[in-house]
Amino acid sequence: MRCAETRSRLHEGNSIEVKSAYWNKRSPEGDWDTIVIGSGIGGMTAAALLSELGHRVLVLEQHYVPGGFTHVFKRKGWTWDVGVHAVGEVTEHSMTGRLLARLTRGRLQWASLGPVYDQFHYPDGFTIGFPDSPGQFREALVEAFPEEVEAIDRYLALVRETAAAMRGYYLSRALPSWLARLTDRWLAGPAQPFFEQRTAEIVAGLTDNPQLRNLFTAQWGYYGSVPSRSSFAIQALVVKHFLHGGYYPIGGSQAIASELLRTVAENGGWTRIQADVDEILVEKNRAQGVRLATGEVLRASQVISAAGLPSTVRKLLPQDLKETDWARSVSELAPASAHVCLYLGFEGDIRSAGCGAANQWFCSTWSSEEDVWPVDGPGPLPDAPILYCSFPSLKDPEYDPGPRQRHTAEVVTFVSWSTFERWTDSRWMRRGEEYNAFKKSLEESLLRQFFAQRPELEPMLRYSELSTPLSTDHFCRPTRGSIYGIEPTPDRFSNPWLRPRSPVKGLFFGGSDVATVGVIGAMIGGGLAALAVEPWKTVRYLRSL
Repeated sequence: MRCAETRSRLHEGNSIEVKSAYWNKRSPEGDWDTIVIGSGIGGMTAAALLSELGHRVLVLEQHYVPGGFTHVFKRKGWTWDVGVHAVGEVTEHSMTGRLLARLTRGRLQWASLGPVYDQFHYPDGFTIGFPDSPGQFREALVEAFPEEVEAIDRYLALVRETAAAMRGYYLSRALPSWLARLTDRWLAGPAQPFFEQRTAEIVAGLTDNPQLRNLFTAQWGYYGSVPSRSSFAIQALVVKHFLHGGYYPIGGSQAIASELLRTVAENGGWTRIQADVDEILVEKNRAQGVRLATGEVLRASQVISAAGLPSTVRKLLPQDLKETDWARSVSELAPASAHVCLYLGFEGDIRSAGCGAANQWFCSTWSSEEDVWPVDGPGPLPDAPILYCSFPSLKDPEYDPGPRQRHTAEVVTFVSWSTFERWTDSRWMRRGEEYNAFKKSLEESLLRQFFAQRPELEPMLRYSELSTPLSTDHFCRPTRGSIYGIEPTPDRFSNPWLRPRSPVKGLFFGGSDVATVGVIGAMIGGGLAALAVEPWKTVRYLRSL
């Protein structure tokens, strides 16, 4: 089973072929120590780490290709990633960077997005770049708001204090629930004042300047919750995450899955695609394995679900467990916003048109509270409050544009899931003329808004395709199409059941829902799952880093 060929259909359009030696549609013979449901970065991290600790791990992925939001898709020669746009804390200077390097045996490499990784553009012509060093970040804010030095310094100090306190919060979550009363008070206690307060409350106490408040919280799009709803803990973690810049995987984001799952395979494990889990098998309050949608039963001593806690509780648990207090508590947590993404293919020198490796945020308002694009009303569509634009072909130093200079861009904005909910019972690629017409109107509006910001790109456009939350729901199955999972509000961080260790023996959770959002947040969630399964071995492994 060292050679497999899979077909990927990530979005509306033609399929592509992806060859790999580390996954296919069959399971090798033999017993499994651990089954991991879901091959996003959280599931892959848990699988790779446990495989390093001696477990024989089987990863199950319902899609045609593994990787979750780290995989890519192609159309007519262009390639786009679906969720990896900028990642921090991946160098040897951070524990997460060293862990990724060890788990991929040095094969996974990262390229910096440059001295400025994010550029923000506001409607009155104000522009600011976020640099890749803490000192330069402070200088950029002070240069823009020289009268606000005290507020800026207090803000950055709070970011550092909060991020440091959250380390204890993570550790407390990985310990057994019977220790929760003690560990939550001792380890997570210092973080509690920060995760219980909303971001808007904290920044309001720092400055009266509405524009500076907006810049403090301008990166809320990286976690999908506006300042009036989000916990300050996630805001601080995101700022700290990017203090030393943003990075992109060399070879494209598909390299993440290829290298992590290679480690799993080299350690005797495997990844099985098109393996749709129907139910987690529980006998006498102990997980025993899973049953696939085909009826096939796979057994293991431990089961880790990295498919999202609410989705796991609602869809994969036996009915009697769905009615327990802990399951209801988790399933009632609200998801972050859904999104649409416009995938663009160009031919020409897009750098000359103002593009680069840095991500560009085009804001039509100074308000950080307008989160979703209101597309439900009658008449012409309004402009989206924010457009997040990424240029993956300019981020990867190994990318070859060829003689025709073929490049890619992605334009992302948030939308309400309720707008698309009426089509959830329709089939992919067969959602009807009404949906197709609505989708076309969104695509045309986003093109108009994007080219208003970068008009020199318009003559270079050769391909465009819009992905809606229904695509996210179909291929990744998060709650209500949310790319970020559970919204990072104070209620989320205070929930006592968002832990890698479930009340069911042998059942664990991994991914962003047990840690925080984003690639590294989900990776930490996978690491916490491994820590809950093998506490002492995992601690020794991490100490060796």
